[in-house]
Amino acid sequence: MADEKYNKINILSVNPQSYWLDSTEQTNYLSLKEDIHVDVAIIGGGMTGVTTGYLLKNEGLKVAILEADKILQGTTGHTTAKITSQHGLIYDKLRTQMGVEKAQQYAEANESAVQMIASLIKEKNISCDFHWRPAYVYTQSQNYVKQIINETRAAYELGIKAEYKEEVPLPFKVDAAVRFNDQAQFHPRKYLLHLAKEIPGDGSYIFEGTKAVDIHDKNPTAVITGDGKKVVAKNIIIASHFPFYDLPGLYFARIYNERSYILGVKIQESFPEGMFINAENPTRSLRSQKFEGGELILVGGEHHKTGHGNNTSVHYENLNNFASDVFQVQDVLYRWSTQDCMTMDGIPYIGRLTASTPNIYVATGFCKWGMTNSTVSAMMLKDFILKGESPWADVYNPSRFNATASAVNFIVQNADVALNFVSGKLLPSSLERDVKPGEGKVIEIDGQKIGAYRDKKNNLHLVDITCTHMGCELKWNDAETSWDCPCHGSRFSCDGDIIEGPALKPLKKFYNY
Repeated sequence: MADEKYNKINILSVNPQSYWLDSTEQTNYLSLKEDIHVDVAIIGGGMTGVTTGYLLKNEGLKVAILEADKILQGTTGHTTAKITSQHGLIYDKLRTQMGVEKAQQYAEANESAVQMIASLIKEKNISCDFHWRPAYVYTQSQNYVKQIINETRAAYELGIKAEYKEEVPLPFKVDAAVRFNDQAQFHPRKYLLHLAKEIPGDGSYIFEGTKAVDIHDKNPTAVITGDGKKVVAKNIIIASHFPFYDLPGLYFARIYNERSYILGVKIQESFPEGMFINAENPTRSLRSQKFEGGELILVGGEHHKTGHGNNTSVHYENLNNFASDVFQVQDVLYRWSTQDCMTMDGIPYIGRLTASTPNIYVATGFCKWGMTNSTVSAMMLKDFILKGESPWADVYNPSRFNATASAVNFIVQNADVALNFVSGKLLPSSLERDVKPGEGKVIEIDGQKIGAYRDKKNNLHLVDITCTHMGCELKWNDAETSWDCPCHGSRFSCDGDIIEGPALKPLKKFYNY
């Protein structure tokens, strides 16, 4: 158990900062100032964009990565950074719902991604805290034992080194577990910043502070930036987490966003060798990270759909309580949250945006397993551009629709979008106009709904809480002082600036109250 001092810590007093960002320097690439021509334009400077750009440049192509903010600071900079083909209990479900051939493709793709990352790190001697670790999915519920057994059998038959276990090296009893061998963990920014440095030059570029706002999909294809500059390219890759160019292919109706939370804690005892996640809800994810001569333990979980739930700070408290129940916690050093794009059947969309846009590609919907799926994306996109095909194209096909795997979830998620759109617009607010310091709420002024937040200096920030993406009503996120969209996951600061897309325009601000 944690000591008395730890139990009295106000978890929200811990600086909300990702360890990956805090332990690496910021980048300082220039923004795009003039029209350019390249072979491949890549929208998004996360793990997918940087890895794809690196691979394509190595093949002799001229590439340009366009990042609206700074590279590697979005979901890539807020991950748990597990390099694993173990994506929960997925393989038995895949075999049942999509068939053995597609399940085999998914297994091979993600195992190949693990090996490619390891090979690049060794080849380039990248210092990024890389360690081979087994990955476990465990359960403390008898309801999941049969699923664990079936998952072990399915993964093993698909060529993964999977073993069934009745114990794990954690300080509590489990009912069953599956262990994947030859998996790994690392520091994602240290790895990717090294790759990024090799991209600029010889006609290739990385541009920061360069927001893509449109795509010209006719010959010649081009990306249009916020200040009207053009990147003319033979091929365009949308790797912007949620596809900003989402109307073709109706991606806004086939993807939803979830938030999850992480604490970085120091514990008195040694952490066991391995990466761990449970099968049941609420999710609990555990791994260690080399830190100042010791270890930082990453405790993750508590997922929910973006923009849902009134008291988001409770998720940090729940992780806090879990950590103190399991370990002798000495301190909480970091807390952060992340946002993940989820697909209806749990498999990413990687490939051509639509059948009618053969030179425009998309990679999205990694369902919380972005380290390997980003790398899979890079390998596949390289093959599509150079060879016109990929051996894993069928399982990741963005145009797929599997009735068994997708239909019910499609109805549930989009009914939820409709509910939030309509209820947010029509229901009257009963909230008072008075807003206390540190508080955010929806108020009504002259019959208009306005989002209000009063900061600690007593300044009042007022914005229109209609999402600029498709008009859904935003919800206040008290843990991160942001306005979040419950429909498609856009997030805005208390001043209305965009934190995460797919929205392209900030919120309207009010100054007259």
